[in-house]
Amino acid sequence: MQVILLQRIGRLGQMGDVVNVKDGYARNFLLPQKKALRATKENIAHFETQRVHLEANNLELKKEAEAVATKLEGKVFTAIRSAGDTGQLYGSVSTRDLADAITAGGFTVDRRQVVLERPIKTLGLHETKVALHPEVVVKVVLNVARSEEEAEKQARGENVTVIKDEALELETFNPDAVFEEGAAPAAEGEE
Repeated sequence: MQVILLQRIGRLGQMGDVVNVKDGYARNFLLPQKKALRATKENIAHFETQRVHLEANNLELKKEAEAVATKLEGKVFTAIRSAGDTGQLYGSVSTRDLADAITAGGFTVDRRQVVLERPIKTLGLHETKVALHPEVVVKVVLNVARSEEEAEKQARGENVTVIKDEALELETFNPDAVFEEGAAPAAEGEE
């Protein structure tokens, strides 16, 4: 399906580009979220009349996003989660959790703006990206800890995970140690 992009979309194109996309992607994502229009003659003509207005609106949104980005860049947010001694979480930290932590920190961020390359499943400091605008992406740090005290330790660079050094003791088989001295093994049927 051919669509006209109403905003910049990564790996797809810039505003105003006519691109071919799969039907499902267009029907289920681009069209409902008003990120694109079907590329018909009427829609192309309508887009050209509205292009200046859309570009001005996009520029204004980009400036607002850049203003927020300067304040948000490099900030550290904390998420308290249950975890085992080795630092493995009993669940994972999702985009919604990160968006809630950023919102609690005084910024308004939607979970769809948080970019996680892989789920966060361990304690520690994790660098993630937040796309405030299709052209403005900032990096923030999420400090995942079991308590506020651990979060402070992790922020200072301390390792809070406990790795137990348990030595596995291998016993060698000693046939003399199996039977006590002077005791003979019991024959079958005897007790």
